[in-house]
Amino acid sequence: MSTGKKIAIGSGVAVLVVAIAGIAVHQSRKGIVTVQTGKAEPMDLASIVSASGEIKPKTYVNIGANAFGKITRLYVKEGDRVKKGQLLAQLENVQSSADVNATQAGLEAARTDAIAADAALNTSAADLNRAQSDYERAQLDWTRAQGLYQNALIAKSEFDSQKAAWQTAQAGLEQAKARVAQAKAQKDSADRHITQNAANLTHAADVLQKTTYAAPYDGMITNLPVREGETVVIGIQNSPGSTLMTLADMSVITAEVRVDETDIVNVRLGQPAEVSIDAIPKKIFKAVVSEIGDNAIVRSTGVSTSQQTSASQEAKDFKVVVTVQETPENLRPGLSATAKITTDTRKKVLTIPIQALTVRTRADLKAASSEKGSVQAAAPQKEASKKTDDDKGEVQGVFVVREGKAEFIPVETGITGTTDIEVLSGLKPGDEIVTGSYKVLRTMRPGVSVKIDNTAPKKEDES
Repeated sequence: MSTGKKIAIGSGVAVLVVAIAGIAVHQSRKGIVTVQTGKAEPMDLASIVSASGEIKPKTYVNIGANAFGKITRLYVKEGDRVKKGQLLAQLENVQSSADVNATQAGLEAARTDAIAADAALNTSAADLNRAQSDYERAQLDWTRAQGLYQNALIAKSEFDSQKAAWQTAQAGLEQAKARVAQAKAQKDSADRHITQNAANLTHAADVLQKTTYAAPYDGMITNLPVREGETVVIGIQNSPGSTLMTLADMSVITAEVRVDETDIVNVRLGQPAEVSIDAIPKKIFKAVVSEIGDNAIVRSTGVSTSQQTSASQEAKDFKVVVTVQETPENLRPGLSATAKITTDTRKKVLTIPIQALTVRTRADLKAASSEKGSVQAAAPQKEASKKTDDDKGEVQGVFVVREGKAEFIPVETGITGTTDIEVLSGLKPGDEIVTGSYKVLRTMRPGVSVKIDNTAPKKEDES
């Protein structure tokens, strides 16, 4: 055999050996899944509910028009800080001031009339006393004259004169009593005129007072939609009145946020929160939950479900108010804010990454655990139907890497943190669990061989 043939045969054998080795390696790697893994380990965990909303003062009031008129003076501008009782605005008050002055004068006249009526009553009372005395004296004279006349000691003319004097005194007494009654009636009328004029003065003074607006408490003018010279109107039924300004008490600031209906069951009064404000970046404000709404709010319309006439299947939120504990000076109502409410905490609990958690049906688990090629007897129809219903149930768990294979382990979970979730049962510290990729976790079957590759995934080239 020539040297060339020997070389050719040797080269062919080498190629064949390489091919056989490649096929063997390929067959050995067939069915192996590349995965990323993590560890089940103890750590502190906090369950947080995040919600967005806006900054609002806890106490604020819209100062509306209490009377119809033109604004003659505005003493403040938007953004001013005011003290309780400080004058804010003045409406035109010429007519109301005149009404107060006229009513005040009428009240003074009524009081003068009451004084005169009281004097007349005293005079009538004195006349009554005099008439009473005259009557008593005439009655004595008439009684004496009767006795003397019976004994024929006085003449008939003198007897008649004493009788007439007694009758005159009696009539004078009745007249004095009538004058006293009249004077009392006039006194009562004068007193009622005083009451009437005092009530009219109160009404006129109230109308005048409503043309002047003062601050009900310390605060800041956050809205001033009117100008001097504008005419404002008072609200009537189905028609709101003019709003002069909004006064907010900036000493207590809250963040009013909307919490998703799936998270509201975990929110409680007094829970701590952290508020971040878009206008003040890189600063976190401590807060506490102070109010939780009872009615759901439709997310798309912002209308409470209690105000709707029909049921809605749209997403819903609940209003939650958190009170900011430290209020900065430059905070303004209406600023966008995000509140992170800590609903629960755990110390040194066993946790796993949230993305490692997956579900499998009972049928998939049974199929993976059964031996290939095994033959089972057919079950009765009722039992087969029951098994079918049971197999549709889902089991929550994770894939644990053991001896190069991914074993599905059912787990019971607790609270959920930002990136991790608490494991109550099923795992022990140090277990290596499959965390990715998402596609692998979604399709991987229990018991499959795995290859661990925890290197950072390569970014796809941008075309």
